[in-house]
Amino acid sequence: MTPELPWLLWAGAFLLGGFVKGALGVGLPLVAVPLLSLGMPPQVAIAWLVVPVLVSNAWQAVEGGAVRPTLKRFSGLLVAQAVATIATVQWTLSLDTRQLNAMVAFAVLLAVVLMVWQPRLDVSARREHACGVGVGLLSGMLGGVSSLTGPVIITYLMALGLGRDAFVRSVSVIYLLGALPLYGAMLAVGHIGWRELALSASGLMPMAIGLLAGKALRQRLDDRWFRRVLLAFLVLLAVLLLLK
Repeated sequence: MTPELPWLLWAGAFLLGGFVKGALGVGLPLVAVPLLSLGMPPQVAIAWLVVPVLVSNAWQAVEGGAVRPTLKRFSGLLVAQAVATIATVQWTLSLDTRQLNAMVAFAVLLAVVLMVWQPRLDVSARREHACGVGVGLLSGMLGGVSSLTGPVIITYLMALGLGRDAFVRSVSVIYLLGALPLYGAMLAVGHIGWRELALSASGLMPMAIGLLAGKALRQRLDDRWFRRVLLAFLVLLAVLLLLK
């Protein structure tokens, strides 16, 4: 690997991750973490996403409004997710780089399966709280290992039949509060320091450029074609991580 390649990976990961988030509304960690993991340990890749993930989701959550009702509705999910995330992070930090690469690859492949399958679930209002707790535990475990809570959360929110604005608002709040225990635990054990925060903050510019480009092209892109290319790219990343 040449000395320049890590920086190309850095810029490309934030740019492409931002583009996918701008085009689809989600997908920043799903693209950036496995791409960065090709050139660095997964723990470092997750740490480099701290600032862009928090800023982008906080912005979308505030922009969507109605934060308090969203917190009340998904309180069980958020608490369960936080507990599972903290417990899983402590276990994950003891694994070596190869094992973590395999776990990130698994999380990416799970995302691909769910995006292709697009399961149509039906969650009634009576069962929503109990289902939310289960989803929170599962997404928290997945997030603690790889920071990729998206696949499980998106599938669950789609099952609730939320409208477009409610979906974006809810997923942003859940992503934001799901990231806090993950990054807090990594900060507590010393896996995130000032250097990682500075490098993470420097990723805001390429992420923002990608985000704006994705938004601008959202209406022009064929959604089916774009998703197929994205899925193929994610499968390639997963395979490369397994072979690394």
